[in-house]
Formats: sequence, C-alpha cells, structure tokens
Amino acid sequence: MSGFLDVQAIKKQWAHTVTVGPITLDIARGEIVALLGPSGSGKTTMLRLLAGFETPDGGRIVVEGEDVTTVPPARRRFGMVFQHYALFPHLDVGENVAFGLRGRPEAARQAVEALRLVDLAGFERRKVQELSGGQQQRVALARALAPEPRVLLLDEPLSNLDPALRERTRRELRQVIKRVGITTVFVTHEQEEAFDLGDRVAVLNAGRLEQAGAPDELYERPASLFVATFVGRANVFRGPAARTLTGAGDAIVVVRPERLRFGDAGLPGVVRERRYTGAAAFFLVESDSGERFEVLAEPDAAKVGDRVFVAAQRVIRFAENGR
Repeated sequence: MSGFLDVQAIKKQWAHTVTVGPITLDIARGEIVALLGPSGSGKTTMLRLLAGFETPDGGRIVVEGEDVTTVPPARRRFGMVFQHYALFPHLDVGENVAFGLRGRPEAARQAVEALRLVDLAGFERRKVQELSGGQQQRVALARALAPEPRVLLLDEPLSNLDPALRERTRRELRQVIKRVGITTVFVTHEQEEAFDLGDRVAVLNAGRLEQAGAPDELYERPASLFVATFVGRANVFRGPAARTLTGAGDAIVVVRPERLRFGDAGLPGVVRERRYTGAAAFFLVESDSGERFEVLAEPDAAKVGDRVFVAAQRVIRFAENGR
C-alpha cells in the first residue's frame, strides 16, 4: 500500500538502544491520523522525525513520492502546531499568523485567508492576550496553515484547554482540518481525543506500532492485549474465570464492561461497589475466585452486596503472548 505520506520502516536509536521503530505507516491524502500511546511510547519522537527535528537512523519518510528523510524542516512544507502554541504576545493576531510568511508579497492576504479558514475572520488586529484558549489554538493553527503546507503536524493540540472546552474544540478542529482537506498527524495520550479527531489511530507502545486502524476497529478487534486494555475500559480474565465465561480453554479473555450482563447463570460473584453515571452505572463485582471486574448496566440492575451471576455477550480472546 502506498499513501500520500509514507513512513517506511523508520527508526531512531540512542546508545545502541532502539527507542522507536522500525515503524511503517501509510497515510492517505486528507486523512487525520492520531499517534496514541502512554508516556515514553515514542509518539512524540515519531512526530519530531516527521517534522525533521530528529534524523532517523533507518527507514524513509516519503511525501507525494518525494523522499524527505534528510530534507531540513523548513523545506519540507510541513505545518506544525506546538503544544503551547508558541504565539508572540507582542504581536497582534494578524502579525502572528503572517510571521512565517515574511518576505512573501502576499503575506497579508494569506494571513487573512488562513484566519478565515479557522473562523477568525476580522481578528487580525486583536491582541493574543484578549483571546480565549480555544481561539489561541486556532490562531496557532492558522499560522501553520498560512504557508499552505502539504502536511499538518499537531503536538497534543488540546492539552492546554480546560476540560469543559475540549469536546467543543475537538469538533471545531476536526471541522477545520476536513474543510481544508490537509493530511494531518497529531499526538495525544487521550483515547477520547484520538477517537474524536482521528480517522485512524496508530497505537504505540515502547517504541513499536501495536496497531493502526479506525477507532471502532481498535475497540472491537484489538490486535494485542496492550491495545485492548489501553483503548477503552477492559476486564481481563484468565484461567477458570475465562473458561467459565467462554466455555473454552482460552489463555486470556478480555471483555468490555458493556458486554457483560447479570443473569441466572455464569461467573458467580458479589457486587462490591456501584458508581452511578446517569443513564447507566458501573458495578464492581468480585468473583468467587477473587477476580474484580466492572459491569456496565442499568442503574437498578443490582445493589451493593447482591449475589450475582455474570455472563459475557462478546469476548476478545488472546494467546499467552498477548497477541
């Protein structure tokens, strides 16, 4: 498979220890891909390799058939939005957006057009300090888009926003990127952000690519035990409990809380806790053999202290090696 942006067996190592890679990932024109993983997984290094801030020790980065592996950052035509936006407080909004266009005869026009793309038309003379966090994020995005890059890179784009603003800003950011139609790669450690923004999500763990796919594919058909437990809530069962739920001798079984139900038969246990969330509740159940797991059900499905039987509607099976 060949995409618009091709990462071909790229790797980066220090002191004879491979930190990232080799990773291969094909990204289509106009696609939004999230690099998702815990701290130390290699996602930020991957973004820096794409941007040209780090030089890989193997593999290639190809854009529209052009090998840019050793091309300096300024010549790659990649736009970058940093985690802290890096806006200049002594410049107004228009000057911030036009900063990377210095020397171009149409810099002012391109800055105005970039602000229009992010729904900030008319904000050219506003001071950065007068803007909300979400508006500052869009100014940083406009500055990255103004030079008309081929690829947009975002480093934890919403981490500076209040939790209440993130959901709305995620929707607005995705709408802008899709309207522009630019190929985008962004880094995040939050699953909800990756699922909301990304067309596909690439899950990294300890420098390796565990799986890349659409959000529903990762959630319903994880390729490894790591992906199953990192993406979404997951109950992990082994031994007798796994055999009770599946009727087979699987080594490891993963079941999402919403795929478990209370009934007249199944894995026996006692409800230890109940956490009400409105339309549903999470019930912490302790099985007779000592496993603790969550069941998502209607709020009145059980009470703390109830003796229950739990059955699985759908399970995800893994071998002992977690694959």
